[in-house]
Amino acid sequence: MTTAVTSSLSKTRWLQLVFGVICMCMIANMQYGWTFFVNPIQERHGWDRAAIQVAFSIFIVTETWLVPVEGWFVDKYGPRIVVLFGGVMCGLAWVINAYAASLTMLYVGAAVGGIGAGAVYGTCVGNSLKWFPDRRGLAAGITAAGFGAGSALTVIPIQNMIKNQGYEAAFLYFGIGQGIVITVLALFLIAPKKEQIAAFAVNVASKVAQTARDFSPKEMLTTPLFWVMYAMFVMMAAGGLMATAQLGPIAKDFGIADIPVSLIGITLPALTFAAAIDRVLNGLTRPFFGWVSDHIGRENTMFLAFAIEGVGIYALSVFGSNPVLFVILTGLVFFAWGEIYSLFPAMCGDAFGSKFATTNAGLLYTAKGTAAIIVPFTSIITTMTGSWHAVFVTAAALNIIAAIMALVILKPLRRSHAEAAKAAKLGAVAAE
Repeated sequence: MTTAVTSSLSKTRWLQLVFGVICMCMIANMQYGWTFFVNPIQERHGWDRAAIQVAFSIFIVTETWLVPVEGWFVDKYGPRIVVLFGGVMCGLAWVINAYAASLTMLYVGAAVGGIGAGAVYGTCVGNSLKWFPDRRGLAAGITAAGFGAGSALTVIPIQNMIKNQGYEAAFLYFGIGQGIVITVLALFLIAPKKEQIAAFAVNVASKVAQTARDFSPKEMLTTPLFWVMYAMFVMMAAGGLMATAQLGPIAKDFGIADIPVSLIGITLPALTFAAAIDRVLNGLTRPFFGWVSDHIGRENTMFLAFAIEGVGIYALSVFGSNPVLFVILTGLVFFAWGEIYSLFPAMCGDAFGSKFATTNAGLLYTAKGTAAIIVPFTSIITTMTGSWHAVFVTAAALNIIAAIMALVILKPLRRSHAEAAKAAKLGAVAAE
């Protein structure tokens, strides 16, 4: 491949990455903006908080568990049509939420939104894994950063619209706007051909083991490696989703939601400040730890990040009633949590290949949906115990266990998996 062609393809793949990031930004509010709607919905309709949070779980479940199906369509027909469909569904979902007068309609809106967001999320992450075989951690991290930090700029506008015009108006106008942007960008998305990325694949960092062959989704599901990764993903996702969905209620129960906090020359109410910083850090962590993992290895990076997350969650349970520490510690929690959405997809591509990367990463991503089932129970446990302490301690413990598993179980298992794949490929070549 000539230098000119390689340079042109390099520009193309970075442009595809940019399109994917913008699409991810447009679906970010569907998860990370939800916490601002919980209390207003409860005040308007008088519904139980745990019942309202079922909508969040439905969103996460439909967003994640259907990604393998959407990934199959992407691997077969390309990313354009799937993201176009996702954009329409995302816009429709928040319109439904705006007019939902019953929990049933709220749940329908959550399901529609989950299907749409999953179509966009799974496609954009999978496309980045295909275009960047040499920088999977960084590419998946940058793409996932759009989802993690994409809602940062709209934290204050959404809160202001909810306050001044009602939560229904925020759902309606933001939903339509986000949907339009996604559908337009979908028209420009393309997948790479195998020969196009061959030149980039040779530049894979030596610290990251790559599979010698492509595994089909069915083959991947029969490997112990996949299920260990899945279990760790569930353990890590549970604590972060709890913080994401319950940040507003936690701040309210701690009695510090509206207390002004001054940091880095900025003064904002504690909840608003925490939400803004959390989203920025939750975005930055994904390319940062993705880049780190490209150089020191996925498992070593997991151990570091997961351990920090465990300590941060426990510290939040102890010191979270202080408004300044609440802002700082939630920032730390989100920074050490968001990287799972770059590390796990990157490791999936490393271990199981590029050919079925979107479907395979989608299957692993369903772990987030499994973890989401736990979220409504956090409100119930808190009501039963009278505080968030038990929830925080459990989440912290899961993170520390996952950190240890990364080195003690995952690392040697992935090494043996890579060796077996290499031997199988050599045997197939010899048979020919």
